Amino acid sequence: MAHTSPAGDNAASVRLVEGFSLEMTGKDIPGLQEAQSTIPAGTKINVTFLGNEDLEMRVAASKAVVDMGFVPVPHISARRLSSQAQLEEYLDRLQQVGASSSVFSVGGDPAEPEGPYPDSLSVIRTGLLQKYGATEVSIAGYPEGHPDIPNDVLWKHLEDKSAALKEQGLDAVILTQFAFDTDPVTTWVNGVRERGITSEIRIGTPGPAGIKRLIGFARRFGVGANAMIVKKYGFSLTNLMGTAGPDKFVTDLAAELAQNPASGDVKLHFYTFGGLKATSEWARDYIAARV
Repeated sequence: MAHTSPAGDNAASVRLVEGFSLEMTGKDIPGLQEAQSTIPAGTKINVTFLGNEDLEMRVAASKAVVDMGFVPVPHISARRLSSQAQLEEYLDRLQQVGASSSVFSVGGDPAEPEGPYPDSLSVIRTGLLQKYGATEVSIAGYPEGHPDIPNDVLWKHLEDKSAALKEQGLDAVILTQFAFDTDPVTTWVNGVRERGITSEIRIGTPGPAGIKRLIGFARRFGVGANAMIVKKYGFSLTNLMGTAGPDKFVTDLAAELAQNPASGDVKLHFYTFGGLKATSEWARDYIAARV
């Protein structure tokens, strides 16, 4: 593969990282406070919808994001919702704290839906996101596939969700599961664009974290983590005690995207397995070294 010049690589790398988004749980308010000074104002911060957290924790975390000058993107886990009333209560509470304009509609983990919503498309089609002030909705993308869903079904879901949001006049962002390998990512980005979907794409990647922790999350989410893949990412399975960051992945991805203008608008989303502060400091230092 031909490479752009080092200066071009640096510029492409900075473009890719600038405007990054982060992820936190309902328990991470102290971590967000600790990281606040290292996160650019206006940064999007996704707030997860975990089974071991409740409404109050999710709303409190979203409010903290607003209060610190960032943009909350609360997750709505379709299969965890027990009723339309629960969905409306959540959206109403988010709207009350100024956190309902950007949301992430995702299917969620339970094998059986806990209520009337089997997938994120069924939530989008209710029209309730719009009713409670949503103007932008993130939807999931899976560059390396999904352990329980065939690829043709994933593509159909992505097309249907994109079309439903467009029909409702809502902006869409495609947010991906985290990846270690740039090859399936760039192939998948091309596939999105070939289907006529022009929405912003945010490629998920882990912030700096312990190697054992990274591999554990990869296995849990069905992401490829064999020896060849992790070597491409920049660490070895023989040294599980170390810490790894996304430097090589981000630099290689930026160079590959820069060679294909048809990739369109692509940014990064960091899964903060090693903490919000470590991740935001990494992004700050990565950019500073290249400008």
